[in-house]
Amino acid sequence: MRDYLIKRILLAIGVIFAISAITFFVLNIVPGDPVRVMVGDMADEATIQRIREQMGLNKPVLEQFANWLGNMLHGDFGTSYTQRKAVVDLMGNAFGTTVKLAGFSYIFALILGLVVGVVAAVNHGRVADRVLMSLSVFGISAPAFWMAVILQIVFALTLKWFPLSGIKTWQAFVLPTCALGIRYAASIARVTRTSMLEVLSQDFMRTAEAKGVKKWVIILKHGLRNALIPIITIAGTQLGDIFTGSILIESIFAMPGMGKLLLDAINARDLPLIQGGVMYIALICVVVYLVVDILYAVVDPRIRLGEEAAE
Repeated sequence: MRDYLIKRILLAIGVIFAISAITFFVLNIVPGDPVRVMVGDMADEATIQRIREQMGLNKPVLEQFANWLGNMLHGDFGTSYTQRKAVVDLMGNAFGTTVKLAGFSYIFALILGLVVGVVAAVNHGRVADRVLMSLSVFGISAPAFWMAVILQIVFALTLKWFPLSGIKTWQAFVLPTCALGIRYAASIARVTRTSMLEVLSQDFMRTAEAKGVKKWVIILKHGLRNALIPIITIAGTQLGDIFTGSILIESIFAMPGMGKLLLDAINARDLPLIQGGVMYIALICVVVYLVVDILYAVVDPRIRLGEEAAE
């Protein structure tokens, strides 16, 4: 297990380094002068050159990358060109909103998806199964932004049950959570149903039923536990998707999270803020996939042993 864990961590570090290099060099070849964006068109050339020297933008690109990477490892992502504040502070203020939205959406998707998937599997071929799977197809097909607009029209503008935008009350998170989580709940439900159907047909399930074990114990303790591998796969990868997918939802509901911050930075060509936002997304995804790999090895040791045998 130790060797497996070390290998996965080293691989994750390599991926983060590659993403940081690609991000830095791609953003630095984009046309336009960030200093002119920061000071405006009225500044003279002498002022622009002085600011470029102060920011280290007159140095070779490789030296700039080395400095940026070193500062990033110490938690310093630079200063925003447009807001004149530390990128870490700006991201820290926005991160709380994104974590709340992503966390609520993930819990909502996980609970709803598991319940729907298990109920559909237990009622395989019946009306409940067909209805739930039809709804899951609709949930997967409906774009998040469309769902967000429909929820706003129905529950905010027409019924006035929830706020239209902002984050002043906890109720403001209900509609964004549903808009972001429904699609992922539908995916989890379909995978859970398929995996549960495969497990329910196994001999040990029939043996447990013949011994008189209660049905709900068979389903949850024996069935769901043995169906976890594909569920962990879809649920784990979707955690990263939810964090990154919140960008559009935050914009629609005017929530001051990482999504809105990154979109504003892109529109203003604020390179330090864009780089910080991209690295935030990369770090979230890499950490999530690392955790999923570790859970694989914990839930099913055959995966770890099979990899070790291949070596």
